Amino acid sequence: MPLPTSVARRSFLQSTGVSLGSMALSSLLTRDGVAADTSGKQVPKWQGVLNPPHFVPKAKRIIWLYMAGGMTHIDTFDNKPKLAELHGQPMPESITKGQQIAQLQGQKLNCFAPQHPFKKWGQSGQSMAEIWPYLGEKCADELCIVRSLSTDAINHDPAHTFMNTGTMTPGRPAMGSWLQYGLGAESESLPGFVVMVSTGKFGQKQPIAARQWHSGFLPGQFQGVEFRGTGDPVLYVGNPKGVTPKRQRDVVDAVQALNGLANETFDDPEIATRVSQYELAFRMQSSVPELMDVKNEPQQIFDLYGTKGGDGSFASNCLLARRLAERGTRFIQLYHRDWDHHGSVKDHVAGTAKEVDQGIAALITDLKQRDMLKDTIIVFGSEFGRTPMAQGNGRDHHLAGFTMWFAGGGFKPGINYGATDDFGYHAVENRVSVHDVHATLLYLMGIDHARFSVKFQGLDSRLTGVEGARVVKELLA
Repeated sequence: MPLPTSVARRSFLQSTGVSLGSMALSSLLTRDGVAADTSGKQVPKWQGVLNPPHFVPKAKRIIWLYMAGGMTHIDTFDNKPKLAELHGQPMPESITKGQQIAQLQGQKLNCFAPQHPFKKWGQSGQSMAEIWPYLGEKCADELCIVRSLSTDAINHDPAHTFMNTGTMTPGRPAMGSWLQYGLGAESESLPGFVVMVSTGKFGQKQPIAARQWHSGFLPGQFQGVEFRGTGDPVLYVGNPKGVTPKRQRDVVDAVQALNGLANETFDDPEIATRVSQYELAFRMQSSVPELMDVKNEPQQIFDLYGTKGGDGSFASNCLLARRLAERGTRFIQLYHRDWDHHGSVKDHVAGTAKEVDQGIAALITDLKQRDMLKDTIIVFGSEFGRTPMAQGNGRDHHLAGFTMWFAGGGFKPGINYGATDDFGYHAVENRVSVHDVHATLLYLMGIDHARFSVKFQGLDSRLTGVEGARVVKELLA
């Protein structure tokens, strides 16, 4: 589908007498309603290029719990008794011959058993390691566990890029940006795509580049906005002392008028983006402090999440994710940077799981008790898995088989799907690709991935590529 044209924008602005500051965005984007900001001015609500969507959506929003660093599936969600039997023995060459291996390439490959006991949780009997007491006890019957993922990248940054954008080529739109472009924002006062990052104490801390939530070749207003967990969530969101909302509104209107004049001269889509971002920034000056002020949350919510909020922890970010979801943010991504366990995998996996376990269970429980889980998709997973071979007392990067799980938003609860081989090396049953994940998530949001493309450099580019992605309907309720 083509990007919105500038012809309609120019003719609209020339033929109306309304304020450039408040209306320039609506010439670039379709309107389906308006909302008043603090000054009483009317601001446009972007509805997206898919109006209506291809299908009736089952979900309104996605919260992606991104376990950055490569969570070991073998020690968390994919029990391998055969691997335990062969602990310390050479890995069969038939399993590893010709396979892409990262740091263990050329080294002796020995089997490394699951480092934590597994048990059956919930009425569904989900098999999960004992290091998930909150998630297992409270939420096992909500989880749709997929144990047959594979990816194309074996190093962190390209694997992050592939998981987020559907390609290892930097500069392409993130999934959150695609959703914003296609469906638009539900909130006029908060970004539709928000990212938060927390850092743990156990794994190596691989950097998370801002390009992981960039809009790529889509207009700039669709890129994700990073909120910080401590201090000011967005830099410079507050006014300096002595600057009232009215004076700030005057400044914004003056800047918007100048931007509008510049757009008439240069016809640059990024000027329209600048117009929209000034308006959003102005409205965020009141909406963001209200979002971050959790003092009115009841004590049982703080007890549920195990945080008072505002401390930058993963649990605090989970609480903010629920508040963002309530306020209309469509795509929320929580990175936790603590899963890169090349050594001391037993202790470090247990420690990292403890950092996130209560917050995840609280988020699912909180959404469910607010009747929001039914239309909120929870995604949990890493950029890849970890080897069933030992790297000292740790594990190396692994792309041929790993686990993700989903909850809410149209996914079938209490099931598991797919499997790796007896060693946890290859996805062998009901294999699921990263593109399949994207296609399935888009489907639940009302989008046919095969019909959702943008012309870029002469090609019809889309999130799911051209390799034949499928919607995994076996996962859907």
